Amino acid sequence: MLRPQDGPTRERRSLGGLWSFRLDAEGAGRAEGWWRSQLAGAVDIPVPASYNDIFPDTTVRDHVGDVWYQTQVWVPAGWAGERTVLRFDAATHRATAWVNDVEVARHEGGYTPFEADVTAHLRPGAENRVTVVVNNELTWESIPPGRVEEREDGRRVQHYFFDFFNYAGLHRPVWLYTTPPVHITDITVTTSLKDTTGLVAYRVDSTAQAEEHVVRVSLRDASGAEVHAATGAVGTLRIEDVHPWAPGDGYLYELEATLWSTSGDLVDSYRQSVGVRTVEVRGKEFLINGVPFYFKGFGKHEDAAVRGRAHDDTLMVHDFALLEWTGANSFRTSHYPYAEEVLDYADRQGVVVIDETAAVGLNLNIAGGVFGSGRKASTFSPDTVGESTLRTHLQAVRELVARDKNHPSVVLWSIANEPDNVQPEARDYFAPLAAEARRLDPSRPVAYVNALMGKPDECVVTDLFDVVLLNRYYGWYFGPDDLAAAETELEAELRQWAAHDKPIVITEYGADTYPGLRSVVPSPWTEEYQTELLDVYHRVFDRVDAVVGEQVWNFADFATAPGVFRVDGNKKGVFTRERRPKGAAFSLRARWRKAD
Repeated sequence: MLRPQDGPTRERRSLGGLWSFRLDAEGAGRAEGWWRSQLAGAVDIPVPASYNDIFPDTTVRDHVGDVWYQTQVWVPAGWAGERTVLRFDAATHRATAWVNDVEVARHEGGYTPFEADVTAHLRPGAENRVTVVVNNELTWESIPPGRVEEREDGRRVQHYFFDFFNYAGLHRPVWLYTTPPVHITDITVTTSLKDTTGLVAYRVDSTAQAEEHVVRVSLRDASGAEVHAATGAVGTLRIEDVHPWAPGDGYLYELEATLWSTSGDLVDSYRQSVGVRTVEVRGKEFLINGVPFYFKGFGKHEDAAVRGRAHDDTLMVHDFALLEWTGANSFRTSHYPYAEEVLDYADRQGVVVIDETAAVGLNLNIAGGVFGSGRKASTFSPDTVGESTLRTHLQAVRELVARDKNHPSVVLWSIANEPDNVQPEARDYFAPLAAEARRLDPSRPVAYVNALMGKPDECVVTDLFDVVLLNRYYGWYFGPDDLAAAETELEAELRQWAAHDKPIVITEYGADTYPGLRSVVPSPWTEEYQTELLDVYHRVFDRVDAVVGEQVWNFADFATAPGVFRVDGNKKGVFTRERRPKGAAFSLRARWRKAD
């Protein structure tokens, strides 16, 4: 799915701003047809933003069910005759949209875009009503999964199995954009290197009839100079003396695909950035451009006060500046696909990304991915994670790859975080997911993130994947305040994983730390303990050759569901939620910058 862009044949209009907003816990709006008229009893709300923290009202924060958004859009008269598309970059976790009185789109999944051709339903040169109902309920059929409890007092309570707040709403941009009636629908690029020559294999899909239209492509370098051109919807472009995209060097070429009529008229045009690089797993090495790469960085969250999970360019640029300050070269989009603007910026900054689906919480034996109950539960069953979950999960993988396949920063697909990987049914569940990711994109390795209960001799899915991604909390959830034991146990386990002859990336390790809590003798929750725990892990990583990466949990403190185990959220960040550094940030900076 191509992103909206302005150009010689296309125009876009952001629908960001204040929309009308109304809760609908009873679900009355669908039956009463709220989209047919001005939304009654509504208040103003900003888009994009998660709605939960906007108002000082627990009814809004903890709402379960439908919410309604509505806005009036002036459609330029000049758009008459053009194909017009309504696009939502994200609606968490599912949505139905109407233009004026007509339903135009339905979508399941809270972190990937969806759109609809609304040409037939808009009135150019007039105001048009856009309405969308967003539902935040998590069930055993959704990704991520969850369970809604119906209480005797009539309240509906959402239970979910992940350790971050279930922000919802329209927390990414909404667009109205045009294309010509005959238009380019998709572009796919894959790149390779042969000595100093770069090869860009491309495919341009369109609605054009081949005998009536011609596809031409032009590849330009960063200065705008053309380096190669070709004719045809499928082909390969050559770049002599190529400037590869590499970690720390976000060099991008630009491919322009144009569609021409046989009479020589320009029909459509689209520009796609291209980073020329290769990714390969070879034994215990992870290679970018044939060079062993070591991941240094963080798991992150799209999370900020008031905005919730809303995309914010200001915070994004600041976060990337802090990544550079620490010496980080990578991050994981834990635990859902991030806004496309983030990946665009990672491309330009040369930051490496592990791109993850929203499949978090597929494990009933670790509540919220953190606290065990001591009782074994069946994760995979007709009543829990089953065939319906798998269908939703497969679609999530397809939409992730379709959206992010052309980003050079994305080097690895992560199809789930901390799922149950020891029950025999796990293999039947994950085999088709791994196969689908490889079918869609043979150019990148595929992995999943392993939780601490899934030891090397117990995991039944390791061989399905290319890289071992491990979340480990020795010295915190397991053996808190015993760092000597943590060092011994961590090293013993990593050496067991190394026997699989796959590269290992530690995708989570860390300790909750209350900022400003200091102690001469390090103890849990102090800044000193966080720093010493990270030092313990780093010593082990340096002794195990199969470890090719370390991503601390977390970059910054973030919101979670309230509870006795969380004091104003998860405090494992090396930065506070306001991006103030804790002591560990300086320790990481010393380690990662010294390594450079």
